[in-house]
Amino acid sequence: MVDHLEIEQEEKELFEHLRIVADKGQALLRIDKFLMNRVENTSRNRIQNAIDAGSVKVNEKEVKASYKVKPFDRITIVLPDPPRDTEVYPENIPLDIIYEDDDLLIVNKQAGMVVHPGFNNYSGTLVNALTFHIQQLPILPGNTGRPGLVHRIDKDTSGLLVIAKNEWAMTYLAKQFFDHSISRKYLALVWGDLSDAGTISGYIGRNAKDRRIMDIYDDPEKGKWSVTHYTVLERFGYVTLIECQLETGRTHQIRAHMKSIGHPLFNDESYGGHKILKGTQFAKYKQFVENCFALLPRQALHATSLGFKHPKTKEFLHFEVPVPEDFRLGLEKWKAYTTEQTS
Repeated sequence: MVDHLEIEQEEKELFEHLRIVADKGQALLRIDKFLMNRVENTSRNRIQNAIDAGSVKVNEKEVKASYKVKPFDRITIVLPDPPRDTEVYPENIPLDIIYEDDDLLIVNKQAGMVVHPGFNNYSGTLVNALTFHIQQLPILPGNTGRPGLVHRIDKDTSGLLVIAKNEWAMTYLAKQFFDHSISRKYLALVWGDLSDAGTISGYIGRNAKDRRIMDIYDDPEKGKWSVTHYTVLERFGYVTLIECQLETGRTHQIRAHMKSIGHPLFNDESYGGHKILKGTQFAKYKQFVENCFALLPRQALHATSLGFKHPKTKEFLHFEVPVPEDFRLGLEKWKAYTTEQTS
């Protein structure tokens, strides 16, 4: 966890002071690479300069860039420039609003849009757009910078999100997410051929070497319990279209789960799906897959349906949206390829 230290006001205007404690499961990793994964709004040169200047200390001692971070290491770093402004500024960004009333709205998020401001994404986010659309979104304790949000989907995942427009709606919806009574289904195109249906579970937590991705563990000390149920919808030989129903909603849950069973999402760069994992060695096939990657230039994951009880009326609402154009074109190309191979 990163904490800003207490410092004098005039110094605060010039420097950013950070303290990080390495997790107990931290694998040995160079300090410069470790900090690149953990410090927001920075660059390798900025980290390197701080190390060279003696502004990075581990357990209160200056270190070189080659130092390997170990579990429980206490790292402090002083960087020029103050912390980012945490206020969310309204931006007039078009939204695909599926439903709206006095308590909530349902948005069909496009792929490529970050949900809330954060690591190197402080504008152009869904929250910036929502703050323009709704002047006063609710903020609950622990939700600073994420007004109205009770869940999220990844930047390059498309699909449905519910937004709370007042504190009661936010509390009521959050309770449903906590109780796992929200119905959420995703469509995913994955590498390989799967059984007709299955369930994937395990403790999901940060990868020890790269904090940007998640791993599945057997040890409850290393993560949070996660469960995904999947059903095969259509097979295309080397890839399969599946429907995933979330029992829990953890960061990168479907992406990490599918990788853990050897079937990463098609074109998911973070989890290895951006390479040709199944199929022939023929140049024609390789070109075909590259063309599919170009049509669907992100992980093939879409939040297609969402169901929950309305916070005021208690009526069960259900929403469903089709896959967007890039996903549709990718599926059509695989269908055509499969038909050609079997004809």
